[in-house]
Amino acid sequence: MCERTRNPVDEAILSRRSIRAFTNQEVPEETIREILEIAARAPSGTNTQPWHVYVLRGRTKALLSEKILAAYDDPDEAARHKPEYQYYPTKWVSPYIERRRKVGWDLYGLLGIKKGDKAKMHAQHRRNYKFFDAPVGLMFSIDRLLEKGSWLDYGMFLENIMIAARGRGLDTCPQAAFTPFHGIISTFLKMPANETLVCGMALGYIDNEAIENTLVTDREPLKTWASFFD
Repeated sequence: MCERTRNPVDEAILSRRSIRAFTNQEVPEETIREILEIAARAPSGTNTQPWHVYVLRGRTKALLSEKILAAYDDPDEAARHKPEYQYYPTKWVSPYIERRRKVGWDLYGLLGIKKGDKAKMHAQHRRNYKFFDAPVGLMFSIDRLLEKGSWLDYGMFLENIMIAARGRGLDTCPQAAFTPFHGIISTFLKMPANETLVCGMALGYIDNEAIENTLVTDREPLKTWASFFD
């Protein structure tokens, strides 16, 4: 991208990354509310606004993490927890499998986790359930009656949150890792029966000393995925 095209919106988009280590610096509630209110300007079909957000901080966030980690660390218990919807394909094919493997091994390489080291992989993955130590955890739900179009709308809302956070010097990590534990989460948060969990998200200030935060994922060049017609 040419430097002359850069503007604050571009900078917020280009600087957004999935951050996996945060400081314990608190995020003011006023800032969280502002981010969510701005993000809600996302478009949605017939203005359905299909999102609901649960904001977790302090002891509440810690208690939910404890409950999820207790299940995750017990192999038999963890096996009983399944997502309510299929996020990833049931069969991986090229080029998606290569991209998936690369980002995984790039991250593990930075952390010194060797292929086959299941204990260290488990330890790294479980950090998801502590929101990577971020001071704010967000849980997102959607009404089960809504269809694919509303899920597409939801993606725009989530992106708005991440970009609005960057505009305030904050970082995020969207987390599908929470979806298998929707039963624990929905019970803990007393979610209505008509709601299903979309994902979680960590929100806070980046830990610039953490090696994992140096990871910048690749993007395919425009020519490989855009077709122009005159």
